[in-house]
Amino acid sequence: MTMNKTLASIILVASATLAFNAQAKDVTVKITKDKSYSTVHDSGELIKISRIQDTSHVIDGSFAKTSRPCPPFCINPLSIDDRVKTVAELEVIKFMETVMYREDGVLIDARTPSWYKKGTIPGSINIPFTVFEKDTGDVELAEVFERLGAIERDDVNPVIRMVEKIGLFGGGQKTDQWDFSNAKELLLWCNGPWCGQSPRAIRALISAGYPTEKLYYYRGGMQMWQSLGLTTVMPKDETIANK
Repeated sequence: MTMNKTLASIILVASATLAFNAQAKDVTVKITKDKSYSTVHDSGELIKISRIQDTSHVIDGSFAKTSRPCPPFCINPLSIDDRVKTVAELEVIKFMETVMYREDGVLIDARTPSWYKKGTIPGSINIPFTVFEKDTGDVELAEVFERLGAIERDDVNPVIRMVEKIGLFGGGQKTDQWDFSNAKELLLWCNGPWCGQSPRAIRALISAGYPTEKLYYYRGGMQMWQSLGLTTVMPKDETIANK
């Protein structure tokens, strides 16, 4: 962050915190016993993340379903890959408050645009799994990688590349085509434990060489987020990866 941007963010967060604190006195349904709400930037606005206070509220619509045909809607394992950390709601919120606040990470709604337009988790950008599954030379995927902080490599010296492949010169975060050394941390999610969209995106990222230590999988997805009454928003952006 630049100094001016950091100062502006601090002032915005402080102002919003004062306003939100005034509203937090009568909170019955907290996020944790010590946390009534959190905040996240979403499309240039500061959004308050809290839980629905109506204790009789139930979810409806597609996320109220318990059973879907399997295949394709089969239950995912807890771990998509042993090298990728699986997280739950509190870790997602912490990611928003820390990694995203520092602008070191991105929360990715890996669903197709038709799902995204129905509502999303605040702070998310929509990059469908189908984009990540494109060939690493694809223009659209290249643009996404660049937005995520990766640097495209040209004419890498074969000797240097050979040394990188044995783990020197930061080779663990580089491929023949991409340098992911300064790429952002990514937390990906989709519809829930039965949805294969974010797992496919994660597997494609790993295949492309994205460092696994920079990848996180929110298995609960929108179904668990809504079942806990956490805030959702209608996206203002219609297209992918352009926030």
